[in-house]
Amino acid sequence: MNEPTRLFDIVSFALQQHPVADMLNAKENKVWRAFSTAEIAETAKKLSAGLLALGISGNDGTPEGVDKIAIISPSRPEWIILDLAAQQIGVPLVPIYPTTNPLEIEFIFNDAQVKYAFAGTEQLCGKLQDLKPQVPSLQDVFSFDNCEGFSHWQSIVDLATADTLAQVDMWMRNIQPDQLATIIYTSGTTGTPKGVMLTHRNLLSNVQHARTSFPFDNMEGKKALSFLPLNHIFERTITYIYLLSGLRVFYAEGLETIGENLLEVQPHGFTTVPRLLEKVHENIMKKRRDLKDYQKKLFDWAVGLGLQYDAQKTGSLWYRTQLSLANTMVFSKWRQGLGNQIEFIITGGAACQPRLLRLFNGAGIPVFEGYGPTENSPVISVNRRSVGGSKFGTVGPVIDGQEVRLAEDGEILVQGPSVMKGYYKRPDLTDETIVDGWLLTGDIGVWEEAGGKRFLKITDRKKELFKTSGGKYVAPQPIENKLKESAFIEQALVVGAERKFVGALIVPNADEVRAWMKQNGKPFNSLQEAISDKDLQKEFRRIVEEANQFFNQVEQVKKFELIPREWSVETGEMTPKLSLKRKIIMEKFRDNIERIYN
Repeated sequence: MNEPTRLFDIVSFALQQHPVADMLNAKENKVWRAFSTAEIAETAKKLSAGLLALGISGNDGTPEGVDKIAIISPSRPEWIILDLAAQQIGVPLVPIYPTTNPLEIEFIFNDAQVKYAFAGTEQLCGKLQDLKPQVPSLQDVFSFDNCEGFSHWQSIVDLATADTLAQVDMWMRNIQPDQLATIIYTSGTTGTPKGVMLTHRNLLSNVQHARTSFPFDNMEGKKALSFLPLNHIFERTITYIYLLSGLRVFYAEGLETIGENLLEVQPHGFTTVPRLLEKVHENIMKKRRDLKDYQKKLFDWAVGLGLQYDAQKTGSLWYRTQLSLANTMVFSKWRQGLGNQIEFIITGGAACQPRLLRLFNGAGIPVFEGYGPTENSPVISVNRRSVGGSKFGTVGPVIDGQEVRLAEDGEILVQGPSVMKGYYKRPDLTDETIVDGWLLTGDIGVWEEAGGKRFLKITDRKKELFKTSGGKYVAPQPIENKLKESAFIEQALVVGAERKFVGALIVPNADEVRAWMKQNGKPFNSLQEAISDKDLQKEFRRIVEEANQFFNQVEQVKKFELIPREWSVETGEMTPKLSLKRKIIMEKFRDNIERIYN
């Protein structure tokens, strides 16, 4: 078979090139349930036929004319099967994060005129049922789990007939690469959600170019663990890369079971966001506290070597010898905790601390940072597995098929087949975002040269740069990442727009604070109580001053406030991809910010 030309062609390609008995896998009643390549292809086709029987179709193929269906579900094989089924009949899928608030869902459903919705769990079924009166276009909600009062998705599969299956064949022959495959609404942290329209060509070109740029050589039959939401284009695109490359995908039961699932599945790779890598690092460092003194010295020696690791330099023979010894004595235990077979971890969605990249790669846990917005389907650049193909602190060389340049103010502009069709029903916003064929990413970057290659480095989000009252620009992200290098700091948000100096909100690491209080003979009852301790505040002042040395006078944090609880998706301060919602945090903690400046 020739290379795929539409996204759904990937499964036909996989069926011919590398069919497997367990292409997609998930736990059902605590037991792994495997979906073979053939079963996925067959079920997706029957589901397409069932959707046609319900009256759903691609109609005239225009963004406004096609029917839309929505999905709100944790990642699971049925998610991908529905995605394929919708694509095959020209129907764009509208994915919704399970944590999205009801008002935002109502807006999205009405904006897209969603006809049918699929929910993964009983709780999510209830969430959509409550919205039905406010969404006139919504005809029914189907469930993936068995939910009382809701039709099971299998009932649509059962509607397939010889006639509707023949119609699916016709649709599949006629779907064009430039037709819509999906509409992805942004999280709406800066206002009304915008529907990003991505075509088959957009997504498939990104899948193919990302795959050739970051080669998945000899990956056929190997395993990938998936735990990021498929609602996010990063995980969805990488899933199609896995399927095209012959990797078998295993869906974690949830974020809280990742450690257990890693040991069970023993994957060869996975994608993640920096926040989860920070958590892995914290857990490793926690274990240090239980070691005997001589073991702590050995541990610290190994970590010190890991922090010297440089992907651009091999290091001296003495360094390589010591690192090899550290790998055997210390780092091998870290790798065991990840299943002991990791060949790649790709991180994106936010800036990763270079310190963590050095340490993990030095420990034989290869982590590669990449970058790209939803509007580019998404990958623009990624660090490589090849010798000299990575540079810590950058998001790697630009992938094949993309042209990137920097505007006068440093904004990253990209042009290529992955650039979105536009924003749904918003030609005004489309014209502001795509200018003369160039996508304005809103990210500020610089080029760095190393080993004859050019690497892209993100310095900040354009909208997050702020100016102090003295007229000096400050990029908060590098400062926040430097602060988080301390084990004492769980999260940090830098403030100071139109103020006379830079300040910060800091969430302490409760475990580190508890250990410090104990070591200093002080009682620890709660983080709320501990942060009022004058000696602890002095310790945080020392940590902040240490970080300040890396920045010029204007960028240095002069005052800070300690926040007694972690920011999270559940409490509304983080996006589903675990990035901070700056505007929300600044509103919620307005009093703390005012104390900094009063």
